[in-house]
Amino acid sequence: MAAATETGTRGVPSQAGSKPWYSILYIQVLIAIVIGVLVGWLFPNFATNDWIKALGDGFIKLIKMVIAPIIFCTVVSGIAHIQNASKVGRVGVKALVYFEIVSTFALVLGLIVGNLAPLGHGLAAKPDAAAVANYVKQAEAQKSVDFVLNIIPDSVVGALARGDILQVLLFAILFGFALMALGERGHRLRDVIDDTAHAVFGVIAIVMKAAPVGAFGAMAFTIGKYGPAALGNLIGLIALFYITAGLFVVIVLGLVARFIGFSIFKFIAYIKDELLIVLGTSSSESALPQLMEKLERLGCSKPVVGLVVPTGYSFNLDGTNIYMTLATLFISQALGVDLSFGQQVTILVVAMLTSKGASGVTGAGFITLAATLSVVNPALVPGMAIVFSIDKFMSEVRALTNITGNGIAAVFVSWWEGELDHDLLQKRLNQQIDPSDVETAVTTG
Repeated sequence: MAAATETGTRGVPSQAGSKPWYSILYIQVLIAIVIGVLVGWLFPNFATNDWIKALGDGFIKLIKMVIAPIIFCTVVSGIAHIQNASKVGRVGVKALVYFEIVSTFALVLGLIVGNLAPLGHGLAAKPDAAAVANYVKQAEAQKSVDFVLNIIPDSVVGALARGDILQVLLFAILFGFALMALGERGHRLRDVIDDTAHAVFGVIAIVMKAAPVGAFGAMAFTIGKYGPAALGNLIGLIALFYITAGLFVVIVLGLVARFIGFSIFKFIAYIKDELLIVLGTSSSESALPQLMEKLERLGCSKPVVGLVVPTGYSFNLDGTNIYMTLATLFISQALGVDLSFGQQVTILVVAMLTSKGASGVTGAGFITLAATLSVVNPALVPGMAIVFSIDKFMSEVRALTNITGNGIAAVFVSWWEGELDHDLLQKRLNQQIDPSDVETAVTTG
């Protein structure tokens, strides 16, 4: 097991480091993204072909295919290995406390930057309400009670088939407790589930070979369809959003990382493969299984990773929170609507609620923005059309920020539980691991 991932003596690079540069996954994905941008820009008619779009969509579907079994196996195995049932509840409470605190920082940062850099002023926008009518209807249809009830699946098979993260998580937690209650009789089934998880990670390692193809297809189609012309004079908002998300990662998440005892930049380098895949596909779910595996290898507790990361995909959407506050202020400025201090505080409260569970909804960021605007000031809702054309370009940074935030959350809660292997953490952050390596993916746990 150690041979697959250990560095050699005196800092010799690991297995991934000894490979030719062109066979390393993150380099392949990076090259594919660059080629995708060029093809989308120079050959938009070709890039918007259904088959090009299918390359990106197909890769995301391949990854989503294994998300439900990975979450089920990881959570069940983690809980079944715990001797004290109260620990599961304790980890869940700690995770939720962390999520709410960090999410608040994300929302506040978005408001501060939006007020300091009022890019919307002078835009004199004339929004087309019809362009965003569908998102507004979906936002109006969302109710808190519906969200809570939706966590409970109509059937276990249906939850697994749809890949609904929260529904699968609920059943996995219940199944894990049941397996724990079986004691010695449950050990055989637990071992089977552990072996199944290793096998599914092996499937992921195979699927990851197609990551460059998926990244190329998704990026080429995005640039080909929306193109540089779609940016227009809204490029400032895109740049401001990227800068704000970067500040959040470096300052807020960086302080969390420094408090634990590691560098945020080394952590970003450690998950660079996953970040590039997310950048190419605009979907944070496309890297969820690999992120969970890497966090375990980083020294995080397996039960903590199994509970925190899937839950974070619905409750810890830092990138989405920044987007909602920043976009709300931009729209109000563009429409010439002044928001009072009280209304801006309302944005914080409403956005904190509307962002929950957003990851499972198509166009989630836009739908939650509609819900937030309708509560803060209904006059702002038609202004969503102002940012509609560039939303696709902003979804990448939302996904990148979300996945980074969830990774740090798992490390922090593991540390809070006293189950973080600091020596292993430092060791892993100073070596390269290629998740496309089947042997590495399967032999580590």
